[in-house]
Amino acid sequence: MADPITRQLDSIQSMLVRGQRNLRMERHSLVLWGLAGAGLFLSSDLILTAEQIPDTTRRALAWLAWIGLVLGGAGWADWHLTRRVKAARDETWSFIHRQVVKLLWLLMGIGTLFTFATFFFGGAYMLCTVWLVMIGLSLYVHGLFSEEVLEWAGGIIIAIGVAGLAARLPFETMKWIAASVFGLGLPLLSLLLDHGRERPFALRLAQAAGWSVAVLATPLLGHRYASGLMPPEAPISSLAAFQAGASTGGLHIVSLPAGTRVPVRVDVSGDLFRPAPDAILPLTLDQPLEILLRDGQPTGDVRAPGGPWVLARETHWISIPWMKASLDPAHGPQVESALVVDFKGGAARQ
Repeated sequence: MADPITRQLDSIQSMLVRGQRNLRMERHSLVLWGLAGAGLFLSSDLILTAEQIPDTTRRALAWLAWIGLVLGGAGWADWHLTRRVKAARDETWSFIHRQVVKLLWLLMGIGTLFTFATFFFGGAYMLCTVWLVMIGLSLYVHGLFSEEVLEWAGGIIIAIGVAGLAARLPFETMKWIAASVFGLGLPLLSLLLDHGRERPFALRLAQAAGWSVAVLATPLLGHRYASGLMPPEAPISSLAAFQAGASTGGLHIVSLPAGTRVPVRVDVSGDLFRPAPDAILPLTLDQPLEILLRDGQPTGDVRAPGGPWVLARETHWISIPWMKASLDPAHGPQVESALVVDFKGGAARQ
């Protein structure tokens, strides 16, 4: 007698759970949004670059159009494929499902506008974190009404984004992680969907741990391998020899001694100050430095003599923490700022 009663109670509990979690995340949705996001991150170094479009405004508009096209295409394909699948199952769109889908589009729109704004207001180092938080929040909210595994994954993605920002990981590292979360994590998450079934906590924890390891291990190992591909050894010339016209074809290293003056030319624009072609910030090297050149042009990779290379794609050691204007009788109007160039800190993070 106990077994039939137990089965009935289990059936009632299952019905209640399905009533609470009455949405269904389609597997193709995760695959489409994942591939779209990963494609945007992976293409950022190949198309619409500063070398291809030097003008900042045009480049920002080009990226706005490109992100809108990619994400808009993913949203359109997701909407129509979901309609087709629901029609095949003879299901209708619930009110909550429509609102959750709108939330996803809203969050993707916020990420797009934030990316566009960074071209003019800075903050590009937070791009990966913002996109991870946006997609993580979307999955978490969807999981509240559908799959419990989406709640876990959404929370983990948000934590990954915030942790990367708090740890001040280089942008290149965060880009690898973000591309993995979208391109590998979301399709992999589609395989874990179980139509809202209740699972033991231990199983959910194991799923979350395995998913996190797969998503993080792949980009970190790949990034470690890529970072290990240091530039090959090349002939070294002194600054005097380079200025005298020494041959620098192919890969070549120029050594800058301590005390070398490095003028920083400032391009002044806007409607407050007159353009000043001679606006120069005179800086002096406090330690010797070696710069890598390819066919006579700096690659951006630098190192201390005999030390490891600080790769251009990993550079994260220049910051301007504050800037303020002042006015006093002795000096008149002036603008003060702080420029922090922590070369040793940047090299230590490699």
